Amino acid sequence: MFVAIVVGLFSCFNLLCVPSLATARQVPPLSTNEASALLKWKASLDKQSQSSLSSWVGSNPCNGWMGVSCSNRTAAAEMVVTNITLDQSSLRGTLVDFDASSLPNLEYLSLGYNSLFGRIPSNLGNLSQLGYLYMSHNNFTGEIPSEIGMLRSLVVLHLQNNDLTGNIPNSIGNLTNLNEVWLLGNTLTGPIPPEIGTLNSLKIEQLDLSDNLLTGVIPSSIGNLTNLYYLYLSENQLSGSIPPEIVGARDLLDLQIGNNQITGTIPLSFREFSRLGRLYLSDNHISGSIPSYFANYTQLTELHLGGNQLSGLIPPELGKTTALVQLQLFMNRLTGLIPQDMNLTKMEAFGVSDNMLSGSLPQQICASGLLTHFSASNNSFSGPVPKSIKNCTSLVRVRLERNQLSGNISKEFGIYPKLDYIDLSYNKFYGEVSSNWGLCSSLTRLKMSNNNLSGKIPLELGQATQLNELDLSSNHLVGAIPKSFGRLSSVGNLILDNNNLSDTIPSELGKLYNLEILNLAKNSLVGSINENLGECLKLRSLNLSSNKLKGVIPLHISKLDKLESLDLSANNLIGKLPAQLGGLKIIQMLNLSHNNFTGSIPSSFTGMVSLTLVDVSYNQLEGPLPNMRAFEEAPMAALRNNKRLCGNNTSLDCPIQERKKANKHTVQKVLLIIFSTLGCILLLSFVIVGIFFYIHKRNPSDTNMTQEIETNLFTVWSHDGKMVYERIIEALENFDSKYIVGVGGYGTVYKAELSTQVLAVKKIHAPEEDSELQDLKSFENEIRALTEIRHQNIVKLYGFCSHPRHSFLVYEFLVRGSLKNLLNDMEQAVAFDWNKRVRVVKDIANALSYMHHDCSQPIIHRDLSSSNVLLDSDWVAHVSDFGTARLLKPDSSNWTSFAGTLGYIAPELAYTMKVNEKCDVYSFGVLTLEVIMGKHPGDFISSSSFINASLTEILDQRLQPPVKEFVEQVKLLVEVAFSCIKESPHARPSMWDVACGLPVDNGVSLR
Repeated sequence: MFVAIVVGLFSCFNLLCVPSLATARQVPPLSTNEASALLKWKASLDKQSQSSLSSWVGSNPCNGWMGVSCSNRTAAAEMVVTNITLDQSSLRGTLVDFDASSLPNLEYLSLGYNSLFGRIPSNLGNLSQLGYLYMSHNNFTGEIPSEIGMLRSLVVLHLQNNDLTGNIPNSIGNLTNLNEVWLLGNTLTGPIPPEIGTLNSLKIEQLDLSDNLLTGVIPSSIGNLTNLYYLYLSENQLSGSIPPEIVGARDLLDLQIGNNQITGTIPLSFREFSRLGRLYLSDNHISGSIPSYFANYTQLTELHLGGNQLSGLIPPELGKTTALVQLQLFMNRLTGLIPQDMNLTKMEAFGVSDNMLSGSLPQQICASGLLTHFSASNNSFSGPVPKSIKNCTSLVRVRLERNQLSGNISKEFGIYPKLDYIDLSYNKFYGEVSSNWGLCSSLTRLKMSNNNLSGKIPLELGQATQLNELDLSSNHLVGAIPKSFGRLSSVGNLILDNNNLSDTIPSELGKLYNLEILNLAKNSLVGSINENLGECLKLRSLNLSSNKLKGVIPLHISKLDKLESLDLSANNLIGKLPAQLGGLKIIQMLNLSHNNFTGSIPSSFTGMVSLTLVDVSYNQLEGPLPNMRAFEEAPMAALRNNKRLCGNNTSLDCPIQERKKANKHTVQKVLLIIFSTLGCILLLSFVIVGIFFYIHKRNPSDTNMTQEIETNLFTVWSHDGKMVYERIIEALENFDSKYIVGVGGYGTVYKAELSTQVLAVKKIHAPEEDSELQDLKSFENEIRALTEIRHQNIVKLYGFCSHPRHSFLVYEFLVRGSLKNLLNDMEQAVAFDWNKRVRVVKDIANALSYMHHDCSQPIIHRDLSSSNVLLDSDWVAHVSDFGTARLLKPDSSNWTSFAGTLGYIAPELAYTMKVNEKCDVYSFGVLTLEVIMGKHPGDFISSSSFINASLTEILDQRLQPPVKEFVEQVKLLVEVAFSCIKESPHARPSMWDVACGLPVDNGVSLR
């Protein structure tokens, strides 16, 4: 009976169940669907990628497919794909054909470090089991899909270092299991979504949003992330102050908010952090003082506060932090001394450059024996170099330039096998250059200029074969340039000017095939110019001026086709100028003055198509000038004192035999000038004769006035030829007020439209009896010197016209008018964007640098203001109004009457009246702030609120904040302006330093 029942049941099973099994075999297993989906994606990749995935064959991805792992995750105990790891697999293609819906059990997807591109597909949101998503270091574009918020199991999200754009999706707040979010290194925009911290159940421990374009404020909700250990928000455009609520994440180990636009002070609530090990707040606009409670951070190893507006003293309590490894306080407004009892037992990097610190450097700075980076440049430190430095063999980079440090440099330093860069320039060091520097095998830059060094350059320095830059200029070095320098095969800049070096230029320098800048000027070098220098084919600048060199210019110099600047002036060179020099097509500056060159200037010089500055004065040259712009626009000072140069520039006729050699175009121009001049003379003769007859018909009482007119009718000159006084008077209808375009403290400006050009005519106000203009001859001589100035950022001054009725200056006319009027005009001010403003400030700096440092005699403007800066149609700035300018003669005390415009006048002129270049520097600083603020800073400069103001508060509110590419440039302008308006003239930079520093330098430097 029992058996029968069993058999019956078995029969029933066969009847009912066998058909069901047959039906199941018709549905492919899940792994087959996964294989189909993955094979379809493989086929969409390029051939190399498909080759990398050659093991992907068949219908079972769990059978040895590269990067694929499977697990038993189904009720039927079937093996399914749960892990795809293809990092660094040289994959190239998109995810368009990646069917996420066919991989429902996927828990781990890692595709990092490939060349995948295109958008991240929204169907990734279907991977409900996905816990780890790694897609970093690819080329993904587009926005992060909002469907990412459907991945409720996600623990780790790594999308860093792609090209993702758009906002961070708010749906990220739905991912309550997230532990790590890394979105750094993209171009994400918009604010940080506050949803990221609204859920208290969030488990995020690492949040990295750095190196994007995020804007807005830091959401206070981040303080809700109580499990957060690492928060990285650096290198964005975040603004506002640091929310004090952020301390809610009290277990933070690493907080980095550097390189943003953060303002305000460091929150007092930060004192509640107890485990902070690294704090990066550098390169923001944070003000106030350094909190003393940082001393309570017992685990603090790295503190970066540089590039802010912090002021006051370095708190002595900071010295109690025993774990500090890096301390960076560069580019602030810190004053006072460095606390001498600082605990430096673990210090590796110490940076306090660009502050206002004084006193001595910490003697135990290298007590740890681990110090690698030491920077204290641009302060007022005095005394010797710390003793611990001598045996600090761990040093890699040292910057101590621009202080008042002293001591015997030959005894202060040792041998440093890892040292890469050291700059000791602009101090008061004395002694000889130590031979130990030659034993620093890793040294690439050695800079010791502007000290009081003496003795010979050691031969051993030639052993530092990694040197890229050697600058020993402006010292008192003697002897010969070592022949061992020929072994410096890597050197690019060799700067030894302004010493007392003697002997000949060693031929071994011709072996420096990487040399780009060679400056041996202002020494006592003798002999001829070594022709081996022609082998330095990378040379961009060669300066051998002010030596005792003789002989001819070697033809090999013409091989230097990368040469941009050549200065051989003030030597004893002779002979004819080589025609081959005309092949220097990119040369921009050529100075051959103060030699004994003879013959004519070769016509081949017209091949110097980039030449803008030329000086051939004080030679024995003769003949026609080359028909090229550089010579035509050269100031008279650059051509004077030769045998007989002629041509358009000098307004001298060339001899007949030389004219025959000139081309037809040149002959026509010469003839045109001759006939024009004769016509003007004839016209002038008629005018004088007319005046003569008119005088004799007048009452005798008018005789004195007539004589005055005859003796001083007009004195106008220009390289373009004479401009007749009557033409200007006629154009202005005897200075009718309708032609006025501006009024200044020293004159009224009129717009004169002549038949050939438009001029700006500044009519000088009638002088008082005790005015300096009474010495008219002296003033005219100065004006004559100013007409010789040729600079793209200085208004061209055609001449000065003096007459008993009217005296005026004649300038080129610039259509946009003065900077002051432009800033006061709403429409123009808005068009005057940050890019244009940065360029205008650079233009002004270049003009002043030229006036102070590049003219034969320095010129001080004395009245620089926004009224005296004019802009042309291309927004290029031109410095104008030399109504109060004076040539600064080296032997003059330059005591003068008070001059300038209120609000721009350097404070020292209120009590000293002694004018020097630093007065212009102060005016430039005020003017720079005016450009940035859109208005004159006024009393705001001296107020405490100005010192503590953020960049956002200073910027012209009529413009949108500068975009990322201009933020650093605008910030640099503010910093430069602050340095220029320092109360002490000695603390202000020179305009040469300013002009060199304004182009943004993106090179790496120790702070």
